[in-house]
Amino acid sequence: MSRELLFKREGVRLACLDFGGSGIPVVLLHGLAGHGGEWAESASWLTEHHRVIAIDARGHGNSEHVPEDVSRAAHVADTAFVIEELGLGPVILVGQSLGGHTAFLTAAANPDLIRALVVIEATPESATSGEVEQRVLALGDSLAAWPVPFESMSAAVSFWGGPSVKAHAWASGLEDRAGMLWPRFDLTIMMRTLREGICRPCWQEWEALRMPTLIVRGAQGPIPLTIFTSMGERQSRAQLVEIPDAGHDLHIEAPSRWKDAFTAFLAGV
Repeated sequence: MSRELLFKREGVRLACLDFGGSGIPVVLLHGLAGHGGEWAESASWLTEHHRVIAIDARGHGNSEHVPEDVSRAAHVADTAFVIEELGLGPVILVGQSLGGHTAFLTAAANPDLIRALVVIEATPESATSGEVEQRVLALGDSLAAWPVPFESMSAAVSFWGGPSVKAHAWASGLEDRAGMLWPRFDLTIMMRTLREGICRPCWQEWEALRMPTLIVRGAQGPIPLTIFTSMGERQSRAQLVEIPDAGHDLHIEAPSRWKDAFTAFLAGV
């Protein structure tokens, strides 16, 4: 079980889920169009030895749905704010996709708050100037293709290929409005957020990191292995693990393999 915590930073509502537990805190950051609740399966075993918090990024979940500022700097400041408000630091910070990008930028800007870092399917590489709008429009088309509103939770689970951990994680991010289920995000905000996340390279921030770092790649994910290899070479305390038969959402596509990779890393932290 989890309980929701609500904060305000500079007038922007921020929500997170406190899954409980005790020990070194683990803070979890979801990807674009995701939500903190998607980490429930991971939290089920992490809470055996850790305090576990999952943040809804601005524009997502129960955080502010239409924030004016969706910059990388705003997401980094939000993450540091929650860690400090809860008195958690130094934490093990984990992020997937856009959340992974936020995680390593947060670690670079606030090294005293971060004990160790886990970056899942995220890189400091940027899109080329010609690719940025192409990728943003492709995201918009993909999210607009969801058959919303969903008539039931079972219909949503079926849409995402369930029953499975992945399908239930995505479906649990929907909200009930008069008996129908809708996404808890604004499409325009998702497109703006992606644009902010891929418009500039962040290798300087990546190379400045000095904490133990685990890079996790899904073997079937969209990011070339060469980029992850370069990340390992350009960060002195980083190690790379590849999860076979998993894609971009590997933490919910291959939860047992993700658990094995993360717990092995935790044993050395």
